[in-house]
Amino acid sequence: MMPSTPTRRPERRLLGLLGPAFVAAIAYVDPGNVAANLSAGAKYGYTLLWVLVAANVMAVIVQYLSAKLGLVTGKSLPQLLGERLRPAGRRLYWAQAELVAAATDLAEVIGGAIALYILFGVPLVAGGVIVGAVSLLILLLQGRHQRRFEVVIMAMLFIITVGFVGGLFVSHLDVGAMFAGLVPRFVDTQSVLLAASMLGATVMPHAIYLHSSLARDRHGHTPDDHAEGRATRITRLLRATKLDVVLALVVAGGVNIAMLLLAAASLPGIEGTDTIEGAAAAITEHVGPAVGLLFAVGLLVSGLASTSVGAYAGSEIMAGLLHVRVPLIARRIVTILPALILLGFGIDPTWALVVSQVVLSFGIPFALVPLIALTGQRDLMGEFRNGAVLRYVSLAVVLAIVALNLWLIYSTVVLGA
Repeated sequence: MMPSTPTRRPERRLLGLLGPAFVAAIAYVDPGNVAANLSAGAKYGYTLLWVLVAANVMAVIVQYLSAKLGLVTGKSLPQLLGERLRPAGRRLYWAQAELVAAATDLAEVIGGAIALYILFGVPLVAGGVIVGAVSLLILLLQGRHQRRFEVVIMAMLFIITVGFVGGLFVSHLDVGAMFAGLVPRFVDTQSVLLAASMLGATVMPHAIYLHSSLARDRHGHTPDDHAEGRATRITRLLRATKLDVVLALVVAGGVNIAMLLLAAASLPGIEGTDTIEGAAAAITEHVGPAVGLLFAVGLLVSGLASTSVGAYAGSEIMAGLLHVRVPLIARRIVTILPALILLGFGIDPTWALVVSQVVLSFGIPFALVPLIALTGQRDLMGEFRNGAVLRYVSLAVVLAIVALNLWLIYSTVVLGA
């Protein structure tokens, strides 16, 4: 059975309309971002700061379009794709989307397990089990109470922000170098590869699929196209959604930027910062135990929150494309197994994170291209179809992100960089 489309709900004040974007924004501060940002700052200082700024601007556009699609049509992106694809196509599309969701979960569970090891010395496999169990409890909060789930995730985002930003207060930032870092440039081939990894892997496919569902479920939908006040209502919701997306991604982008600034100011040239464990140890040694503790707590909450959101996204993808809903407990057990297997066999966590980013890169065009195409269709979006400027800007964003991800795949798989 297809998930029923929520009907129109009573409107609230503007602040009451915020929330869905903060859930989607968790994808932008997952453990996979941590190692990349710290490594970039430690190796190249402030040079790649512009990459994070550009990535955040792109993310704002993409996430707004996803939420807009759900609000205007009353359907999620996976649901709309499921209606337009033949059965075989739907299954293949679901397979790649599920693979991407699994790769996302891999990085997040491993990141959370590493945090538990840093904080309490918990073995990685046991840490992965704990992360999976706690994330399931968080997911169960969602049920029929999406607002409660949003509040929990927003609280976790606040903890992540404190954990990753706290170190800046004891770091000596070079303001001049920060402004110079806003000028696009590269130092060498490795800096190009790192920039591609930072920028190209910023927009997560599962966040694109999920945000359309979050907006639809949160605000409901007026099914009658001729209902009085429908256009006015959607216009108001889109205005609130813009604010929601901008605020959420300013927070998430600020966290990523803070990580790079911390590494640039306090960890320049220090070896080992290309791994999460090494970065945590370097922060503790060179910035202080208190900051190291804050960082580890932020990493743990990042893993818990992002894997919860990732599992939620996987459930929505399956519902939209296969018209099937699997109990959250069963889904959580299945999706956590790859991470536990890798940790159990002693696979290098950093290598696993790299592989997960490459898999994510394969899935990005499958989410972005349909999103741009669907939000530009007049017969689907009506008067809320993307305007000419937004169509061209979003197309440029998609081309840039896809190109960078292709470069990341080529560099990692073919060149072995």
